Amino acid sequence: MLKQTFDVRFYETDALKHVSNTVLAGWFEAAREPIFRLFTPELDLDNWPLILASYKIDFLRQIYFGSQVEVRTGISRVGNSSFEVHQEVWQQGQRCAVGITTMVHFDYQSQQSAPISDKVKEQLRSLQVEAA
Repeated sequence: MLKQTFDVRFYETDALKHVSNTVLAGWFEAAREPIFRLFTPELDLDNWPLILASYKIDFLRQIYFGSQVEVRTGISRVGNSSFEVHQEVWQQGQRCAVGITTMVHFDYQSQQSAPISDKVKEQLRSLQVEAA
């Protein structure tokens, strides 16, 4: 799994003194950057080849200010034109959230999904994990 650490910023906390549930979607997207680079190494937004089809986040534990979090990212499924990204948030040795995001390789000109190249599929499969 790919791993990225984030500092929990004060403004990400809510009135209940823990990280707001809206923050995790942002952390997950930021941690998917290495996956995006498989499709466009320069992150060329003028030729962006992906769309987000869906995401789901399960909140397992509260996350608090004052301690870093680690986002772990892997691939749970590779299809012809889509794939699923499995992500987890860990804080102080405990798994706090799990997310699954479905991404589609997309041709904006034709407005249709497009097959993922064999080379990229191989790179995605090298990151494959069993979804827990």
